Amino acid sequence: MEKNFVEELKWRGMLHDIMPGTEDELKKGITSGYIGFDPTADSLHIGHLVQIMTLLQFQRCGHKPVVLVGGATGMVGDPSGKSAERNLLSEGTLNHNVACVRKQLEKFLDFSPGAANAAEMVNNYDWFKEFRFLDFIRDVGKHITINYMMAKDSVQKRLETGLSFTEFSYQLVQGYDFYWLYKNKNCKLQMGGSDQWGNIVTGTELIRRKDNGEAYALTTQLIKKADGTKFGKTEGGNVWLDPAKTSPYKFYQYWLNTSDEDAASFIRIFTLKEKAEIDSLTAEHARAPHLRMLQTELAKDVTARVHSPADLEQAIKASSILFGNSVTEDLKSLNEETLLAVFEGVPQVTISKAAYQAVNTVTDLLSELTESAIFPSKGEARKMIQGGGVSINKVKLADATAKPAFDLLQNKYLLAQKGKKNYFLIIVQ
Repeated sequence: MEKNFVEELKWRGMLHDIMPGTEDELKKGITSGYIGFDPTADSLHIGHLVQIMTLLQFQRCGHKPVVLVGGATGMVGDPSGKSAERNLLSEGTLNHNVACVRKQLEKFLDFSPGAANAAEMVNNYDWFKEFRFLDFIRDVGKHITINYMMAKDSVQKRLETGLSFTEFSYQLVQGYDFYWLYKNKNCKLQMGGSDQWGNIVTGTELIRRKDNGEAYALTTQLIKKADGTKFGKTEGGNVWLDPAKTSPYKFYQYWLNTSDEDAASFIRIFTLKEKAEIDSLTAEHARAPHLRMLQTELAKDVTARVHSPADLEQAIKASSILFGNSVTEDLKSLNEETLLAVFEGVPQVTISKAAYQAVNTVTDLLSELTESAIFPSKGEARKMIQGGGVSINKVKLADATAKPAFDLLQNKYLLAQKGKKNYFLIIVQ
């Protein structure tokens, strides 16, 4: 093995709990290990990234990652870390979600069948769909006591608010997943977030009691931000890996806006940069924190991996338009999705193409034609243009009496800027 998986997780600050004997098992050769993902949406979000990176590091260290998507458990719902029971999804919705999740994971893991440690994806619906309830409670339920199940933190925390039998049984279902993978895929290790320790250990216990077998457990740290706010959340909700749900620009901005303290830990967890490079970047950042070197490298790395280098380039150009010294060419090069993502929330005004072509001066355009949305009067518009405080498509206006002859962005938009920070999107259609 080129690298020691456990040591890799340690220096990256990812390791939380590890069952005795796990490291020795990994040193024996290629080990199959899995992490479960519940396909409750048709996209993963950055809250899943720690587990994705854990599997990626596992594969890089020569082991075989198995991704379990919970087509069956997604119909039940895990109480761990939840304050209420989740909505249960239909089979059709789950199948769609599973396909979408697979596509996202392929950007991180090597599923090519030729490799000895090729990643594999399994769906627990495949072995649960024919498993009758009476068979389950006879073959699985009898091995795990109520006392054992009740002692789990995930159960204890929910007893006050109410816990359905469906959720209570979840640890048995997840435990059987581990048992099935142990028997059918020679899977010796289950990994997950630290809140999953109880469920994972139930699986190792079931393997021991049913088969007298040995299996292992490893959990990673739950990510907490230095300021106490929840990682992966914004005012708009989750930061998704799907560009249709969270644009690459917004995704890039999320990482770019992390604090110095968070960036120092995130760059270890969410990138594949080696220790020497990270130490060098950290030292460089300390010398000139205003340059936000750690945040920039973190944002570039994660955006390019989750989306693409081309999406990253668009995000960087878009960021320079709002926050840097961009040029008109940068603005013109943005695709429509990125343009609208950048200027989401800025005032918009729509005018007809005929009216735009007929208007006499830029002063008229920015006052009367746009119904005073940008300037309340011609006089105010004229005065600010003459003072050099107005731009269209990042080009400063010099003549208040000139006839508008601007190239429309994406054949339908004009970006007006009043002063340094006031933007307006004019839609010409």
